[in-house]
Amino acid sequence: MLVMDEQRINLDHLYDSTRLALGDCDIIRLSKSQQKKIGRVLRHYNSSTYDRVVIFSRLKRLRRQVDVLRCVPGLVFLEHDACQNYMPGSKYYRLYSLFYRKLPWARVLSSGLGVAKRLRSEGVDAHFISKGYDEQLVLDKGAERDITAAFLGSVNGHSYEGRRKMLNSIAARSELLITRTDSGQQYVELLNRIRIFVSADVGMGEYMIKNFEAMACGCALLAWSQGEEEDAAMGFRDGDNVMLYRSVEEGIAKLERLKEDPALVERIARSGQAFARQRYTFTRVGRDLARAIIQPMRPWPGLTFWQRTWVRIRYGLRI
Repeated sequence: MLVMDEQRINLDHLYDSTRLALGDCDIIRLSKSQQKKIGRVLRHYNSSTYDRVVIFSRLKRLRRQVDVLRCVPGLVFLEHDACQNYMPGSKYYRLYSLFYRKLPWARVLSSGLGVAKRLRSEGVDAHFISKGYDEQLVLDKGAERDITAAFLGSVNGHSYEGRRKMLNSIAARSELLITRTDSGQQYVELLNRIRIFVSADVGMGEYMIKNFEAMACGCALLAWSQGEEEDAAMGFRDGDNVMLYRSVEEGIAKLERLKEDPALVERIARSGQAFARQRYTFTRVGRDLARAIIQPMRPWPGLTFWQRTWVRIRYGLRI
């Protein structure tokens, strides 16, 4: 597993859980510069001796390295950002499709059901494995919940334009704290002070990781619905383990309802927390990833004479 060494969210427990479920797996953490030179990494670790090479990196660092990635028969990608492929406002709009179609035998483990289905319709071997949360870090500490409703996270950038507009529209008519904090303990401490977490993954087509973190910390989750199929795949039940909304008006109405009914908030928070602990811990998601990684793959088409010659000269790889 070739994974990013520096990330805002610490995924070490997810990697370790996947490694344990696989039984025989090396985790190699790569700096940004190493991710941009995957050929050197593959040569250094003699990638041809592995049944699978699992890569978790950014498209911006991989998309110009197709020639060397073609050398890996058991190539698997962990994909948490491919929703941007279908967001017209994203600078990566349609670029994921272009990249993965150049590697048709490779497997893509996408964190969105709808994203995986759309990629499959384009010929990509895509499978849905949801995001989750680090149950070793994200805990309900039983603190006093002195913040009625809040959102914690980024609202900047093109990808978050829909989120920013939705949250601002709700906050203009109902009291809602919109803020962000550092990852780690400071983030967890603030989550533990929130009664109602208002999520707004508008236009993303899948649920971001903070939904599961909020549920695990004991917040009642009020989330933007990603559609009936995605909601069902996630196991999200409106009015039971979450509250879902599909418009500004519905979001405001449900937020006000929750504010006026502490018993409802408590019921949804407890049901959501139990569900997150059962289904979305990194331990559970790691096992799901491991099963998907070891499934039989599409046949590798091999390399042409000129492709072999090029990667041998350029990267020192002998295939």
